[in-house]
Amino acid sequence: MTLRQRIAAEIARTGPIPFSRYMEACLYDPEFGYYTRHAGQFGKSGDFYTSSDVHAVFGRLLARQFDEMWRALGEPARLRLIELGPGRGLFAQDVLDWSEKKFPAFFAALEYTCVERSPALRVRIAGTLARHAAAGKLAIQPSLPEDLDAPAIVFANEFFDALPVDVVTGRGQLFVAAERDCFLETFAPPTPEVLEFLDRYAVHPDAGERVESCLAANKVMTELAAGLRQAFVVVVDYGYTRAEQLGGRHRGTVTAFRQHALSPSPYDAPGEQDITADVNFTALQAAGAQGGLRTLGLVTQAQFLMGIGEANQFADAFEDCGSRQEQAKVALQLKHLVTPAGMGESFHALIMAKGVEAGALSGLKFAG
Repeated sequence: MTLRQRIAAEIARTGPIPFSRYMEACLYDPEFGYYTRHAGQFGKSGDFYTSSDVHAVFGRLLARQFDEMWRALGEPARLRLIELGPGRGLFAQDVLDWSEKKFPAFFAALEYTCVERSPALRVRIAGTLARHAAAGKLAIQPSLPEDLDAPAIVFANEFFDALPVDVVTGRGQLFVAAERDCFLETFAPPTPEVLEFLDRYAVHPDAGERVESCLAANKVMTELAAGLRQAFVVVVDYGYTRAEQLGGRHRGTVTAFRQHALSPSPYDAPGEQDITADVNFTALQAAGAQGGLRTLGLVTQAQFLMGIGEANQFADAFEDCGSRQEQAKVALQLKHLVTPAGMGESFHALIMAKGVEAGALSGLKFAG
């Protein structure tokens, strides 16, 4: 049975399913889901790449920011760094290697936890980070740790954009029906939970428009925040605020990707293409606040990385360069991370904290 057949069989049993359920099955079905069936979708040879695929400087700069956060937390003897959705473990590798080399006191306190629900990716991470795992610096698990009382930093890079969303149009809430294994869109009155989300954090769609209700992302953030006692939370992703939606932008952001190209439809090749939606940062901040997190800042990725790297002129990027040609190559990679033409303006960093009086963090130096 294929994933298409499996979803169609579910629809035959229960009737049309919300788009969020369809997206959940496409991405996370235990056997056929896009993120669970294999580990080959990441990187420039896969379907998409993240900042850690561009250059190790992304992880190195964040290691510098994490060291500063550790000091703001009072330099605890034990610090848990929890990464949500670590993919192949490249970011974790860069942070651990650079911290070991440049920030030995921080590294001595560090306990890195990769939270990854995909069995295939957990195996991949274990291989990538075998040295740190053998040294007792790494834990890999499918869900959040139950004990979050210790001082912690939680990091999520392109994690929330891959959580299921509901879609609302002028005709109602989108449901997915099936006819001979072909998926069809149908509509019904929105559920009370979806309507409340739109009222509080988003907008109601005009005729011909679509907007998303990100209930799953809010649930994850609220539960995470409630469990933390003394912590920073750093979310890096592409997204928007409610004010931007009110201005007419970021409406209908559900997108499917395959081989670095837009797919014509999220209903093509279920389980074989990525499906994402822009992150509603207004909703995410509110969800964190319900669990006691306060927002320190929301900045572009360019502002965030420039603030961290300015003090030493991005020496973290160029330290390993042995020639001018290598320096030029790294400069181009860094440019891709921080310029509007690359990832600098489309990605944002949301920094939140709980139980800590943080001073002026480097990453927020250029906050507007």
